[in-house]
Amino acid sequence: MIRVAVTGYLGRMGSEVVRAVTAEADMEVVAAIEVGDNLAASLTESKAQVMVDFTIPETAFSNIITALECGVIPVVGTTGLTAAQLSELDTRSKTLGIPVLVIPNFAIGAVLMMQMSAMAAKYLPDAEVIEYHHEKKVDAPSGTAMKTAQMIHESRTQAPSPLPSGAFESVQGARGGMAFETVPVHAVRLPGYVASQEVIFGAPGQRLSIRHDSIDRTSFMPGVVLSVRKAIGRTGLTYGLEHLLT
Repeated sequence: MIRVAVTGYLGRMGSEVVRAVTAEADMEVVAAIEVGDNLAASLTESKAQVMVDFTIPETAFSNIITALECGVIPVVGTTGLTAAQLSELDTRSKTLGIPVLVIPNFAIGAVLMMQMSAMAAKYLPDAEVIEYHHEKKVDAPSGTAMKTAQMIHESRTQAPSPLPSGAFESVQGARGGMAFETVPVHAVRLPGYVASQEVIFGAPGQRLSIRHDSIDRTSFMPGVVLSVRKAIGRTGLTYGLEHLLT
């Protein structure tokens, strides 16, 4: 049995994780942790092997550090971690010999959307990312959008079209935020969404749209369960579910 601790267990994602883990025959929830609980004591006393974190960016990083210090493998769904924080986690993970998994999106379909976008970027360099989430999501852009933008940026074989001479925004940010200096990203926050993303590629005479929609949080649970199973035995930082699908 894989012994799993869940932080943020009363939240929308955390409560779904508790149900998903409980339903698996080879794993069990040994600690359900919320704000105000003593995380280190809970992890130590429960003898957890893996901690699944769905909290907020302000607490996720310290939660991960605490888990590493307790010898527990963090599997992190919380988005908003910075590049510097990810680099530090990779270093600490290798020093302590405890893996860290940071997964911007646990939905298998979302991973395929990102991979298809990277493939398209080799041939269609002009691309924009539009991500849609529920109104209570505090960070923007989403981790999925940033991961997608990174994959597009790294896959391109030619530069995207420059802005026309004299281009301006009468409302700041109207063209979106520029991720990796070359990929416009737009974040929508409205009631009625769970998590959706569309990547639009444009070229003379044609347009390609690649879209994924999570209409229920159960869409993320197969990826969570897979990550918990594959966390044990890895090394360093794993960033992205695609590295676990082989």
